[in-house]
Amino acid sequence: MEKRGKLEVVYDILNIIKNHKNSIKPTPLLRSSNLSSKRFQKYYSELLEKGLIREMTYNNGKLVTLTDKGFEYLDKYKTITSFIEDFGL
Repeated sequence: MEKRGKLEVVYDILNIIKNHKNSIKPTPLLRSSNLSSKRFQKYYSELLEKGLIREMTYNNGKLVTLTDKGFEYLDKYKTITSFIEDFGL
């Protein structure tokens, strides 16, 4: 099995959030991402820092949602992967 690259891991994390009606708690997101908690935290921090996701506080808990930039990443990722597939790379 091939190891996922950074772009694919980022896509997977963002897609999990999107598929949960753009609202998921950090722990279920970690479980669904299939990453170690250390690797997940690294990606999570970077996604927050780069403005692809945001945390929202509710009832003493956190929810993670995509930003417009996060949705844009998902769209562009699909464009890039379909381009690569078209050329058989």
